[in-house]
Amino acid sequence: MMIDDRKLTQQELSKLISTEEDHFFDLKGKQILPSKLQESFVAFANADGGDLYIGIEDKKFKSNRLQPFSQKEEANNILTVLLEQTTPSVENVDIEFLQPSTGGHILHISIPKSPKVHYTGTGECFIRLNGGKVKIKGERITSLAYSKGSAPYERVGVESVNLQEIIESRVLASYIERTPTALGMEKFLRKQRLLIEKEKKLVPNVGCVLLFDEEPQASIETRCAIKVYRLRTSDAEYKREHLAEMPATINGPIEELILKTIEKVSELLDGSSYYEGKKLVSLRYPAEAIKEVLVNAVIHRDYSLNDDIHIRIFDNRLEISSPGVLPGYMTIENLYDERFSRNPNLVRMLHNLPDPLNHDIGEGLDTVRNELAKAGLVAPFFEQRGNAFVVIMRHQRIASIEDVVLQYLNSAPNSIVTNKLARQLSGEDDINKVKKALQKLRAEEKIEVVDPNASAFNFQYRKRQ
Repeated sequence: MMIDDRKLTQQELSKLISTEEDHFFDLKGKQILPSKLQESFVAFANADGGDLYIGIEDKKFKSNRLQPFSQKEEANNILTVLLEQTTPSVENVDIEFLQPSTGGHILHISIPKSPKVHYTGTGECFIRLNGGKVKIKGERITSLAYSKGSAPYERVGVESVNLQEIIESRVLASYIERTPTALGMEKFLRKQRLLIEKEKKLVPNVGCVLLFDEEPQASIETRCAIKVYRLRTSDAEYKREHLAEMPATINGPIEELILKTIEKVSELLDGSSYYEGKKLVSLRYPAEAIKEVLVNAVIHRDYSLNDDIHIRIFDNRLEISSPGVLPGYMTIENLYDERFSRNPNLVRMLHNLPDPLNHDIGEGLDTVRNELAKAGLVAPFFEQRGNAFVVIMRHQRIASIEDVVLQYLNSAPNSIVTNKLARQLSGEDDINKVKKALQKLRAEEKIEVVDPNASAFNFQYRKRQ
């Protein structure tokens, strides 16, 4: 392994010392026991990754907090324990020695978010939580493995479902008709790793039930339906009165679930509109973009979590919330570049169909971005909210806020615009960004305030006379 060695500027050192320890950052003194440091190392790898700096004491230390190693070799025991005695080994760890101007060496270890669950040399498991580490056992380790995708929940047996029910289901018959095989039904399922043996009896696993049970939502212990809402608001916090109708609950095996949901979303969007000032605007999103986001939500969600997929159609955006944080080493930053499947059997079985609903892993989001661009809409936004991953497609034009405002004012004589209307027109939620855009248009003498004596909060703007 290559270990870099570089000089540390005083500015970098000051920043390190002043930074608060948090979910991604930790400082340790050089006297720490390697086995104790390994707990933090494992915790970072099991959570979202992070950076360890050894040679700087934390803020509780009363003397000079900079206590670097005199020689790099003093850190050998630490590196041996972290790199050779962690089970399994953490891959793609970056290590460097930083040299302060006063001399000595700070050991910097950058730990990636790992797709595996890791243990210390004593067999203990930790996760990073805020600014500390938490020891976990039993079911919490199992849940961690499911969330990472290192122990696919799709392979867990469903003993309440009789194998014969699956073999006789119309769903499996339809699949076999489209993907012919010379194998018998049971052998086909076994070869596709959709059965497991329990007490000398073959039972369908979660993936098998999701694919081929006629009513998987009644068979699987955790919730796996899709709920669709049409909300007459653009506010993040909505109330019951904002519902255009009662939320629709979609059930069925995976392929039918996706197709029925696409149909329901299309039905709710068809003819849907909202007011931009006095102008009625149609809600239009590319059908292919909606399909790709929905398919990704269904095939990559965490089925071990007891929650449904939620699709919320707001006046200015469409949100698809899928249970489960991003699996493995996936992050919001590398979504377009990296590939990881939490449910590889589901992905593979759907992809084996002629004209499959799912693209190759990694192609779907590119399609979403490209389809939105063709429609003149901005790229999708991604968030992790609690234990869910959310894709947001905003009804926001690619044009700048300034261009959108001028286009609106030019479209009708005597039209006026406010900050709120400008946010609705552009799809930009940030009130200060819109405020700056309006100020820029005033400075360029393209718009003017209707009533200069009004409070700034109530300013209305019109095209400059």
